[in-house]
Amino acid sequence: MRTKTIFDPVLSSEELRGSSRTVAEIEWLLLLLVLLFQTVMVPDQETSAALAMSMFFFAAFVLSFRYANFYRQESHWKIAIETGVMIVFITWVLFYTGGAESPLADLYLLVVIVSALTLGKVATLLEMALITGCYIWLGYPQRAAVDPFSLQSGTVLVAQVAPMLLVAYITTMLSADIRRAYGHMKLLSETDELTGVLNMRAFTAVSDRVFHQAARYARPFSVLMIDSDSLKTVNDLLGHEAGNRLLKMMVQSIQGQLRQTDVLARYGGDEFVVLLPETPCNGAVGVAERIRDSVESAPLTTREKKIGATVSIGVACYPDHGADLETVLERADQAMYASKSAGKNRTTAFSA
Repeated sequence: MRTKTIFDPVLSSEELRGSSRTVAEIEWLLLLLVLLFQTVMVPDQETSAALAMSMFFFAAFVLSFRYANFYRQESHWKIAIETGVMIVFITWVLFYTGGAESPLADLYLLVVIVSALTLGKVATLLEMALITGCYIWLGYPQRAAVDPFSLQSGTVLVAQVAPMLLVAYITTMLSADIRRAYGHMKLLSETDELTGVLNMRAFTAVSDRVFHQAARYARPFSVLMIDSDSLKTVNDLLGHEAGNRLLKMMVQSIQGQLRQTDVLARYGGDEFVVLLPETPCNGAVGVAERIRDSVESAPLTTREKKIGATVSIGVACYPDHGADLETVLERADQAMYASKSAGKNRTTAFSA
C-alpha cells in the first residue's frame, strides 16, 4: 500500500541521488550569482556586509548538510529542507538589495524549478505560497505608500508571482511526462513483451540480491526450471498465435501458485524460471507440483477443441545443490531435462 505524502511523484533512491546532485549544483550556482552581484554592482558597505554574512551561513549550511555527512540518506524531506533554506537565503539577499524590486528577484525561479522537478505539484504549490508571502513582505514598504489592498498593489503582486507560477506549472508537467516515459521504458527493458513477466536481465539483478542475502544470513532458496511439453505441438497444429496463448496461460497458472516474494521470469522460448526465497527443497518440490497440476488442469481452449497442456519441472536448492547462484540454476536446468527424459509432465529434484 502506498503511503500518502505531499511529495508526488515519489522518486526512487537512484533518482533521488541524481536529483540531489542537481540540487547541490544549483545551490552553488545561487551562491555564485549573489557573489557576482556583490562584486559587480558594488553595493554600500552595510549591504556588502549583510550579503557576505548571508553567503557565509548559506555556504556553511550546504557544506554541513550535503558534504559533511550531517544527513547521509537522500530523501524528499532533505530536498524540501534545502529548498526552504534557499528561499530564506534569497529573501535575505532581496531584503538588502531592493526588496521585491531587486534585480535578483528572479532567483526564486531556481527554487521553483528544483521543487517542480523533484518534489511534485503539492510541495511546489506550498513553496510558491511561501515565496508569495515573502514577496508581500518584501514589497510592503512600497505598497504602504499607496494602498496595500488596492487593485494597483494586487496587480503588481500578481505580475511578480505569475511568471513563477507558470514556470512551476510547465516544469511540473514536463517532469511528470519525462518520468512516465522513463518508467515505461524501464518496464519494457525489464519485462518480457509477450507474457509480462521479468526478462532475464531483470531476473539476474533480483536473483543476485536474493543470493547475497541468503549467503550472508545462511538462508535457503530454491530455483524451479519450468518447460512447456506442449508448445511445439500447438505451434505445429494451430499456429504461433495459439502457442502465444498457451504461454500466457502457463504464466497465469504459475503465478497463481506463487507468493508475492517469489520471482518469475521467462528464461527463453518456452522455458521459465522461478526463484523461491526462504524455501528449502521439500517446500520447493511442493510448489512445483502445484504448478504442474495447475497447468495440467487448465487446457488451452480453441474453436475446434480443448488441448491439454503439461510442463516438466526441475528443482535445485541452495545450499544443497550448489554454493553459488549459477550452479543452482544449472542444476535446476539439468533436473528439468531429467523430467523431460523420464516422460514429461513431472517434477524432478536435482540429484548427483
